[in-house]
Amino acid sequence: MVSRSNKIVLIEGPNLNLVKKRKEIYQSRIDLDEIINKIEKFIEIEYFQSNIEGEIINKLQSLMSDETIIGIIINPAGYTHTSVAISDTLEIISNKLKVEVHLTNLYKRENFRQESYTAKNVDLVISGAGNYGYYLAAKYIVDNL
Repeated sequence: MVSRSNKIVLIEGPNLNLVKKRKEIYQSRIDLDEIINKIEKFIEIEYFQSNIEGEIINKLQSLMSDETIIGIIINPAGYTHTSVAISDTLEIISNKLKVEVHLTNLYKRENFRQESYTAKNVDLVISGAGNYGYYLAAKYIVDNL
């Protein structure tokens, strides 16, 4: 069993704060708050969202030396396909399990969305499971410590 003093950090990138207002493609059957409540039944989770690449990088860097953080769930959103800087930061973080999550199946979308700069620097990628992907990512982190 994972200690309750340990936690996972969920980081979401640009425009994910507006996901309910965007195209039907982003609609999920389960609300993100409901998923976070389910995750918190077995581990503490901290949520962070930013539309600014540098803020995401700063958040990631702040987690490197925090021994209470056992894993990172990241949905880089649009930065998935453009951010070498976020990818480099994920590569540097070697002491935590990292899972990249995408609400939609990237391989059913535009060609440019099918390339992830960040995927090579995480332990697992979950794509197309909606908000439930965050729950799956948390279970993966806890089960693979």
